[in-house]
Amino acid sequence: MKTYKFIVSGRVQGVGYRAYVRENARKHNFKGYVKNLPDGIVEAVANIENDERLKEFIEILKEGSPFSQVKNIEFFEIPNENFNEFEIRY
Repeated sequence: MKTYKFIVSGRVQGVGYRAYVRENARKHNFKGYVKNLPDGIVEAVANIENDERLKEFIEILKEGSPFSQVKNIEFFEIPNENFNEFEIRY
């Protein structure tokens, strides 16, 4: 199990993006969180079991809510953190 941080830019605030990510991450049994950052981007952190699951989570981030528009997703591994669920953080 690895923990990854994702930085998502585009039109991702004020468009239901975090709720979409939380709902779909929970459906696919991911653990972690998603939150807005002050500069208009969104940060997500998730526990990922393997490369296939990493691709699956990135697809959730790419899809986004109906009114969102994802322009870029950066991600990198961070020190392992364990989560019990997937939540929105403020």
